Amino acid sequence: MRVLLYTGKGGVGKTTAAAGTATLAALRGLRTLVLSTDAAHSLADTFEVPIGSGPTEVDDNLFVMQVDAQRRFEASWGEIQGYLLSVLDAAGVDPIAAEELTVLPGAEEILALLEVRDQARSGEWDVLVVDCAPTAETLRLLALPEALSWYMERVFPAERRLVRALRPVLTRAAGVPMPQDHVFDAVERLHADLDEVRAVLTGPDASVRLVLTPESVVVAEARRSLTTLSLYGYRVDGVVANRIFPSAGADAWRRQWVAAQSAILDEVSASFAPLAIWQSPYRSCEPVGVEELAAFGVSMYGAADPFAVSEGRPPVRLRRTDDGVHLVLDLPLAVREDVDLARHGEEIVVTVGSYRRVLALPQALRKCVVRGARLDDGALVVRFSQPQPEPQPGPELQESAT
Repeated sequence: MRVLLYTGKGGVGKTTAAAGTATLAALRGLRTLVLSTDAAHSLADTFEVPIGSGPTEVDDNLFVMQVDAQRRFEASWGEIQGYLLSVLDAAGVDPIAAEELTVLPGAEEILALLEVRDQARSGEWDVLVVDCAPTAETLRLLALPEALSWYMERVFPAERRLVRALRPVLTRAAGVPMPQDHVFDAVERLHADLDEVRAVLTGPDASVRLVLTPESVVVAEARRSLTTLSLYGYRVDGVVANRIFPSAGADAWRRQWVAAQSAILDEVSASFAPLAIWQSPYRSCEPVGVEELAAFGVSMYGAADPFAVSEGRPPVRLRRTDDGVHLVLDLPLAVREDVDLARHGEEIVVTVGSYRRVLALPQALRKCVVRGARLDDGALVVRFSQPQPEPQPGPELQESAT
């Protein structure tokens, strides 16, 4: 099953691109679901049909869904929220304020990802298209599963054991209830769910597509998004350049726009090669409804097959050389000044701008020594070598020691 995620700066037409792609898939006979993780649901407006919390059929082979975030929230966060409410109640916090304080930031988008996981594993679809939130929210969202995994593997077990052992003492001393085992179980279930989400979205059949318009600010954000998505291990297989002015029959005013867009499109080609770059012309009216979206999808992709799985390398890989082993992490468009690398025990920490990823080293590298790192052709290459064996005492030293 093919999983396609569409994201981009707000207002560039990512919802239209996602809906047009889904409509085209259905026209080609692929059973398709398009759903939104964006809190500002627009799919119902785009298809001009009422959409429920379950898959709603809008055409042959085409289903649309807007996630019932409240239901998801209660199922995945309810027990944790109940405990937090009891703590705030003991502290004397107003119940209405407490309700607001215990809502997980970004909960709607996070829990919508669980729906993506469920639908991807349902076996009902050939293509699953996800209309993501704008870029900044999407990047935070996709970074969450791995960040939570780090906490759950290193901090959570010890914290759970400590609270279990000291719960009666801590409850009396602090004056607030300590979490029971069912609260810890709920946190572990949420972690397991998000871990499965990451497995689906970083799998070989999943990829992200960046939607942009030919504007310098938008392209700059898309460039940074490509780097950050690669940092977290997500595959980007294409770029949609939307709202391109046609050059034919242009008057003087429009020729200026065509010239300006042409220069930026050259920059897009240079920046994102060898990724596929699909262009969609500026339309006289917004594509709304199945017929218009189908026409949009056809014009956007032309003769290309947007559902083919591209042959690509794993975003993180090992490469053996004569001087040791190289750990290679794809970081397209990254610049040296924005990249920082550190090692902490059996992990390396890679920072690009304001984003950070903690990578557990493979077993084969945990006793190796970092000899250096460099950015090379859109990838961070970390060089490892085997540690030098400690010198063994010679006969004279052994004799004097006795």
